[in-house]
Amino acid sequence: MKDLNALMQQAAQMQQRLQDAQAKMAETSASGSSGGGLVTVALKGPGDITAVTIDDSLMVPGDTEILADLIVAAHADAKRRLDEVNAALMREAAGPMAGMNIPGMPKLF
Repeated sequence: MKDLNALMQQAAQMQQRLQDAQAKMAETSASGSSGGGLVTVALKGPGDITAVTIDDSLMVPGDTEILADLIVAAHADAKRRLDEVNAALMREAAGPMAGMNIPGMPKLF
């Protein structure tokens, strides 16, 4: 019975670490850029855009396709960075369970 109590305590601790990591992820932010820094996109939490910065040199009538492509690329860069930070937070929270594939349990990176 002592082993079961220890296992339950470990499970409760892991659940708390995962909840803490999710709270940190909600506040995590990352920026990405494209065009050598001409366009920058900032993301927060699950990927909400919080800011877009566009260099004035890109504000040329008729060049909207280039600007649109740069915005998409900057968003993709920011999303990749945000995902990396969030994955690291989850790996840290999962501890020794990280990477394990237990049937019926969600994969913990």
